Amino acid sequence: MKKVTIVCDGSSLGNGRGNPRAAAVAVLGYKGSWRAFGEYLGSATNQQAEIAAAEIGLRTLTEPCKVRVLSDSNYVVQTMLGKFKKKTNHDWWKKLEKSAEKHDISWEWVKGHSGHVVQEVADTLARKSAEMGRVDPDLMDEAVAEIGVLEL
Repeated sequence: MKKVTIVCDGSSLGNGRGNPRAAAVAVLGYKGSWRAFGEYLGSATNQQAEIAAAEIGLRTLTEPCKVRVLSDSNYVVQTMLGKFKKKTNHDWWKKLEKSAEKHDISWEWVKGHSGHVVQEVADTLARKSAEMGRVDPDLMDEAVAEIGVLEL
């Protein structure tokens, strides 16, 4: 199985209040090379955006892989480890579980805004995509190019 690292983050400007704008981004690493994938989610909460970010990363993989998922969302990590109950966001969790089925996954929490190079890229891309109301492929490519070759 290929060994892949996914660093994911979601952002919700307004976090479910008023007219929120949310986006989710997953930055995938394989053999030191990185690619970013994202989606503009529109009206979603921060928790939903965090779930979506992990789901996007896993859904992007075209074959079963050994995956290390890093998220700054303790909610996502602890829920996927079975330590938190799924009390809300059931449709979002179903999508994540479906995308996770075929992979061997380790779930790891990484502190946000702590200088973790790839997590900072995922955070910035999610926030900018939410602000713009769309995902800009050129911006995604430029951001991951700055990571360079990095093994986590």
